[in-house]
Amino acid sequence: MGPDNESLPLDFLLLGFSGPPVLQISLFLLFLVMYVLTVGGNLAILLLVATSRPLHTPMYFFLSNLSFLEIWYTTAAVPKALAIQLGHSQTISFISCLLQMYLVFSLGCTEYFLLAAMAYDRYLAICTPLHYSAIMSSVFSVQLAMGSWLCGFMAIAVPTVLISGLSFCGPHTINHFFCDIAPWIALACSSTQAVELVSFVIAFLVILSSCLITLVSYIYIIGTILRIPSASGRSKAFSTCSSHLTVVLLWYGSTIFLHVRTSIKEGLDLSKAVHVLNTVVTPVLNPFIYTLRNQDVRTSLRRKLKGR
Repeated sequence: MGPDNESLPLDFLLLGFSGPPVLQISLFLLFLVMYVLTVGGNLAILLLVATSRPLHTPMYFFLSNLSFLEIWYTTAAVPKALAIQLGHSQTISFISCLLQMYLVFSLGCTEYFLLAAMAYDRYLAICTPLHYSAIMSSVFSVQLAMGSWLCGFMAIAVPTVLISGLSFCGPHTINHFFCDIAPWIALACSSTQAVELVSFVIAFLVILSSCLITLVSYIYIIGTILRIPSASGRSKAFSTCSSHLTVVLLWYGSTIFLHVRTSIKEGLDLSKAVHVLNTVVTPVLNPFIYTLRNQDVRTSLRRKLKGR
């Protein structure tokens, strides 16, 4: 049974980051610059991959999916955070909060699966190069990408339904800059055990499954690279996956911490700070990591800049 009119508030209040006005303005400018760089950088990758024939491969198809995801992932949280830091539009309706939470976490789950698919792609390319084209066909790469998106958005459906049935008697103040699950359900006056359990199980399954695929892929990749006799060959092989590995380490390094808690209601302030890494910092770093560390992307970018 869903919340009734008495238990369902019209609005919640997002606190954002507290502090003196100078800190508020500094955070606003930092978030704004990073948001513009995130959208601009990932749009540039999308355009570069779409218009550069050498990049029409499964590897860069997955990269395009990741860039597209990063744009919407950061857009789901940052614009509202910018308004909050200016002291405007701190209120958010129950439905809007539910939608924001669903989008942020669905896109986050999708990123786990996309990074795992990219790891498997690199495993095939490095460990089974003669069979790579036959296995990682355009149809299979599309299926992997679509499966990542579908699994990501299905994973958060159950927690969303459970949260929609909670009763909120007050206070209606969320200690976060977006509608995160933990600080939101901490306000509920009805039992949150089901939401906590389901959220933990889903987080565990999503992280564990994607991490295992990624970890096993890189164990085989590293083993294959170490068996290459020439140093130049090892360097060339490693360069094809170094960008992805860097992004994986950044993503898992910040997100795993969010779920290492005895209770979903604990560590709200620390979780809020870590979520800045996920929603603001990591999305802006990905385009630069792939541009600076990937030879194919650098070459295509130079050709575009020279008008060739």
